[in-house]
Amino acid sequence: MAINKNHEFEELDGVKCGIVEKNVSPERLAFLKPLLELNGFTVVAVPSPAPKAAPPPKVAEGETAPPPPPPPPPPSTFTVGVTDYTFNTTNAIFGRMLKTKNGHVVTQAYWLQKEAESHDEVPYYEFNG
Repeated sequence: MAINKNHEFEELDGVKCGIVEKNVSPERLAFLKPLLELNGFTVVAVPSPAPKAAPPPKVAEGETAPPPPPPPPPPSTFTVGVTDYTFNTTNAIFGRMLKTKNGHVVTQAYWLQKEAESHDEVPYYEFNG
């Protein structure tokens, strides 16, 4: 059970993992996995569970039921976790614990893939002017 929404963990492929993100696209997984592995984490990614199907509509007596609609294709999303179940994404980013392959600190903009490269920012508590 998670302490709060920012610290989730569950079992993925039989391994207790700290959840990094859920419903991740294959492109996002291709970004996160190498970044986390570079920082010494063992990454576990499993396909996200399919959404629950709606119950069939009720049919009145004497009416024939319409054929059920075909099931939607399963989403191609993943749940990404690391084997360090104490991992917390928020703490890792704002605690400046993750590095890029170039040795720069991972910023929030880089993590969210809003910037192609991470630009080290001076933390607010070290800013002098």
